[in-house]
Amino acid sequence: MTQISADPIKVLCVEDEQFISELYKRALEREGYQTTIISDGIEGLEQAKTNRYDVILLDIMVPGLLGVDVLDKLRKEAPNLKAKIIITTNLEQDDKARQAIESLADAYLIKAEITPRQLVEFLDHLDLK
Repeated sequence: MTQISADPIKVLCVEDEQFISELYKRALEREGYQTTIISDGIEGLEQAKTNRYDVILLDIMVPGLLGVDVLDKLRKEAPNLKAKIIITTNLEQDDKARQAIESLADAYLIKAEITPRQLVEFLDHLDLK
């Protein structure tokens, strides 16, 4: 289900690894998603609060403000946020920490286990209404 429409789905990708963010951006934009890349947690938080995005891909380990702190602040300070927040990480989490993050996020993806193509397929199947 490729996103080709007059009003493309807007994705904010908060990811500090340039290689990964470029792979995601290329794959998403090829399928019609409008993608903004931010490499810093503080700037990512400010962009997310604008409520202009449909999806936020949020890496846990970003400089400035960790992704888990961005997630926590968004849930507390922006309760009417329309975006689905998808945590992306390669960081090993114990079960308790992962469950805490998953309880605040709309999804939790391990970057090493998902290709950019699979990411697009995952987003294609999200209910973004």
